Amino acid sequence: MRTITIDDLDDLAIGAAILGTGGGGDPYIGKLVARAALAEHGPVPLLALDDVPDRTQVVACGAMGAPTILIEKLPGGDEMEAAFAAWENRTGKRVEAVIPFEAGGVNSMVPIAIAARRGLPVIDADGMGRAFPQLEMETFNVYGVPACPTALADEKGNVSVIETRGAAEAEWIARGLTIRMGGQSYVANYGMDGATARRVSVPGTMSLAIGIGRTLREAKAGKRDPIEALVAFFAQTHYGYARLIGAGKVADLSRREVNGWSVGTVRIEPFEADAEPILVEIQNENLVAEQGGQVLAVVPDLIAILDLDTAEAIPTERLRYGQRVNILAVRVPPIMRTPEALAVFGPAAFGLPHTYRPLAAD
Repeated sequence: MRTITIDDLDDLAIGAAILGTGGGGDPYIGKLVARAALAEHGPVPLLALDDVPDRTQVVACGAMGAPTILIEKLPGGDEMEAAFAAWENRTGKRVEAVIPFEAGGVNSMVPIAIAARRGLPVIDADGMGRAFPQLEMETFNVYGVPACPTALADEKGNVSVIETRGAAEAEWIARGLTIRMGGQSYVANYGMDGATARRVSVPGTMSLAIGIGRTLREAKAGKRDPIEALVAFFAQTHYGYARLIGAGKVADLSRREVNGWSVGTVRIEPFEADAEPILVEIQNENLVAEQGGQVLAVVPDLIAILDLDTAEAIPTERLRYGQRVNILAVRVPPIMRTPEALAVFGPAAFGLPHTYRPLAAD
């Protein structure tokens, strides 16, 4: 069985930032928490989805809140343990394996930290295949796993357990609690057995994130084009296709906190003098990229804004005027492109007027 060690964290953080599509929280901060846990407790088993026993009790976890808050409100490390303990007390069940509820940003690291502390495996899968801003936007929810009970905890020791009729209601209540917890909370939810996890999860996303980071590191060490290397890497995965959809300079940025989310628009001026600007709409994550009225990519496909020199993802909270960037789009795997999935996290779920068309070669 593969393990996650301290040596994997740098690659994982870089890859998770790209899968985070601008959101999911800064993986560097999560990396510090995961590093401390691994240093104290040792490596964490990374369990392939197909190897999860049928009756294993699996629980999803991660951080909830606006990514901008995480910069100033660092986790102490005990929040996720408190949420797990509350979930176990409510259900009478013992957590036996941890699965990230999203693959991006800090939420690729939080499961590692709690798994190390508890001596549990992390499942090599997740419920989003990227990062999304809302708790109901999970393949777990799409394919029938109840979100509740949902347990939340903050750094002050406050803990809440939510029971609702559905995942959207759980999101609404949890978002309000998170705002009152200072804009950031740590969540345990979507309890399921191993057989269910195999049916409803996006497979291989933790190892995918590590592979993305390794690909960039090796490309730069070998003085090869990192974007070409990423496109070639994704072509060999179940995501299947990626391409560069634009490049330029950040010319304008509006960003504000609305109902616990970071929302706004980024305008990127292409390097070509006569090219129309590229507009990227944000709700924690990059939702849609448009140029001259044409949709270049839209959710659920991934849109990652990458530093032009390093090819590393720039989280939405760290975007600044004058940054020179590439914009990479990645098609999501088939489990995320079904009619049922698009009803939950396609363009209409964000109030966007666009029809989803999977990213494909011209």
